[in-house]
Amino acid sequence: MNKKRQSKIDLHVPENLLVTPFFVFFLIHAMQLGVGILSFETYIARDAGYDAWISLLIAGAAIHLLLWIVYNILQNSKGDIVSIHEETFGKYIGGFLSIIFCLYVLLLTLTVLRTFIEVIQTWVFPQLNVWFFTLAFLLLIYYLVAGGFRLITGLCLISVLLALPLLWLKFFPIQAGDINNVFPIIDHTLVELLSSAKTSILGFLGFELLLVFYPFIKNPEQSKKWAHYGVFFTTIIYVISAITAFIYFSEKQLDRVNWATISLWKIVEFPFVERFEFIGIALWLFVVIPNICLALWAASRIPKRMFNIRQTYMVGIYCLILYVATIMLDERQQIKELNDIANMIGFYVLMYIPVLFLFKKARDKVRDTN
Repeated sequence: MNKKRQSKIDLHVPENLLVTPFFVFFLIHAMQLGVGILSFETYIARDAGYDAWISLLIAGAAIHLLLWIVYNILQNSKGDIVSIHEETFGKYIGGFLSIIFCLYVLLLTLTVLRTFIEVIQTWVFPQLNVWFFTLAFLLLIYYLVAGGFRLITGLCLISVLLALPLLWLKFFPIQAGDINNVFPIIDHTLVELLSSAKTSILGFLGFELLLVFYPFIKNPEQSKKWAHYGVFFTTIIYVISAITAFIYFSEKQLDRVNWATISLWKIVEFPFVERFEFIGIALWLFVVIPNICLALWAASRIPKRMFNIRQTYMVGIYCLILYVATIMLDERQQIKELNDIANMIGFYVLMYIPVLFLFKKARDKVRDTN
């Protein structure tokens, strides 16, 4: 009986659509390292001051634990989030929870898209025609997502490689800053550190998409270490970025800066480049595109699994929804509220992962007993 039930929920993916375990590093890291890193320093410092880098380590450790739970859920189900929900909660309740997860991923997509367009409006083209740019941008996204999961994986690889040179630019603000800004160390309470860690969650969201693309990994059990490497690499980049901003800005200065990372790019000087922040934002476009593509692919994959709808149709529908929502969010306060809502919902989704794990364990135990 157990074997019969197990085979029923197995999700077969053709061999030519699979990716090797090594690429999970790029999928996890590329999804986490998006537009949030351009402005996260200001928000995490409001709760824990310049001890907030410790909060990032706490958040990173929590993400590693949740990632271990996700792999445990997936390895015992041999499926994806849709089959796990159906197996654990039944067809109707499980289907409802899968739809909720789908809407959450779509919200992440909208958050990244609209926030990056705001970056372009603020720093590059203040008079940007949002409706035209969004239309052109989403047409490109649709074309890339329609290319399939392997193409998106390749984009994630390219985005990580392009982002690496920007890390070396941290040398300029560190050289110009004051290391004494970060002292004394650990002069905030544990509650303040945990509050800052919760605020930083938005920067770590995205690894939960593993619940959707897990069946597309060849020998997925071997990908666990690469997933953890991806989370660890993300944590290190966030910690280095935060400490760099803390060294360069005083706490009062940082509180008035909306885009700390981009502001730090302004001090980068090369003989052949006068305004490096323009180049940095242009390069970051190639980091954001895979971020949006992977989230949109995951959001469209869920209804395909549930209702057997052609995935490209769902991508088109989602692009239309994203276009309308992006046009409607035309004020800075609305975009800030969007990020706050995404951060709050993302936190509850992460808290749902251990709950799903416990429910699944209890359900499996009952079925094995029967």
